[in-house]
Amino acid sequence: MSDITVNGEKKSFKEKFKEEFIEYWVNVLYLSIYFGVFISYKRLILAHYDIDYEEYGIAFINAFILGKVVSVGGMMKLGTKMDSGPLVISTLFKSFVFTIWLAVFNVIEELISGYFKTDSLQGAIDSLSHHIKSYEYLGSLLVVFTCFIPFFAFKEMSRVLGHHTILELFFKRKETIL
Repeated sequence: MSDITVNGEKKSFKEKFKEEFIEYWVNVLYLSIYFGVFISYKRLILAHYDIDYEEYGIAFINAFILGKVVSVGGMMKLGTKMDSGPLVISTLFKSFVFTIWLAVFNVIEELISGYFKTDSLQGAIDSLSHHIKSYEYLGSLLVVFTCFIPFFAFKEMSRVLGHHTILELFFKRKETIL
């Protein structure tokens, strides 16, 4: 998000807060839907083997947390190195960079939770090592990366064409736009 308005004036705190607030909830909504679908898929696969899995709340908790992590990464201008290139490159680059950003955040989170579970740094490191080596962790990074591709494609189109143009293209009849 830019700190400058359309008129060339600097945005007020209220305007920036409103933009970031809306962006956060859009992030949360998108991630909630995507993670909810993934959890449903996981549940259906496990149900085939008569294994109960009902952790839908995890999808929403992760969406709330990761929505903020993505917002903070955006404020830090992560992944903007390729913004001048083709949208496909900037989209894939941001998807990759933000997947790594979330992995770093997840490592920190796992270290902290491992420390509180074991009351030792060595226990936290062992917990982290077990977590990172699991197939589920690698699979979740792949899911996050693929989740980010349409997410950042939309954001990149919005950055280039403008938020209002994108919203009009998606939510208004074409005869009124073109």
